[in-house]
This record gives sequence, C-alpha cells and structure tokens, in this order.
Amino acid sequence: MDGSLALIFLITSLTDMGLNDCKTGRCLQEYDASARISLQGGQVLFQEEQQSEEVYFGYDLPRQFGPFQPTIGASLTDENGLWVGAGFKWTSQDMIAGPLFLETSLMPGLYSRGNGPDLGGSLHFRSALGLGYRFDNGGTLALLYDHRSNGDTQNLNPGLETIAIRYAFVIE
Repeated sequence: MDGSLALIFLITSLTDMGLNDCKTGRCLQEYDASARISLQGGQVLFQEEQQSEEVYFGYDLPRQFGPFQPTIGASLTDENGLWVGAGFKWTSQDMIAGPLFLETSLMPGLYSRGNGPDLGGSLHFRSALGLGYRFDNGGTLALLYDHRSNGDTQNLNPGLETIAIRYAFVIE
C-alpha cells in the first residue's frame, strides 16, 4: 500500500472544508465537538498475510478546526508491537445526513516492533478509511482499514495494514 489513504484523507477533509467551513467563514475556526473514547480490535496484515491481532485505544479531543478533529491513539499487537500517535480525523457528518458516515484520518506516530516485523525506523504515519454507523446516543461502530508506513523516510518501508472494528462512545 502506498500513500493512497493519506491522499483520501486530504481530499475528503479539504473538500468538506471548501464546501462547508470556508463558505461560512470558518475554514479552520476552532469550535466544540464531541469528545470520544474508542476501542478497536483487528487483524494486522504484513505483506498481505495475517501477522497478528491488535487492540487500539483512542481519544478524540472535544474540539475541531474546520473539518479536522484532533485525535490521539495507541495500539498494541499480540507480538508486542506498539504504535503511539496523534493527528486528525475527518467524518462525513457535515456532508451526509443520517446515521451512516465515512471517516478518514492521518496520524504520525512512533512504532516499536516488539517481536513484529521490521518496518524501517520508528517514525510511522497511520492513515485510515472507515465506514460507520452513528447511534442516537452519539456512539459509533465502524469498520476500518488502515495503513502504517514510514513514508519512505527510511530505505526499508514495507508497511503494515490493519482491518478492524471500532466502537467509540461520547464522554462529557
């Protein structure tokens, strides 16, 4: 996988910003958003083969800057591979009415391989694309596909993918 998911994040979020936020004069204006805690479980793929299982914990901050919501996350595989990062996510809430939504994200972070594959260096970018359902209480359930790589900052850059299910709930 190349940088396609990062490109999808940029296209979706910047299109939303142009169509919605900038038209109202708030391109990157800060405003309140729902803070969420997310829990995710999934399968990690390396070189298109199942590598390990992973758990992910995330926190979406209670603010947005235009369409960009700051988010932080950490994941751990059953091979003790650890990734910790922070970045931004976008959801289609301003573009598509109803409980179904699209989500994209881009998060730089640090990777420690544990007993997992060598991905080339510690700096790794995690980008994701997901389809989800928003419940009446604000909680969400989403199916996500994400890719991690060092963005060719190292000679070795095989990348890693995750297919996961994430549940997120609103916190006050």
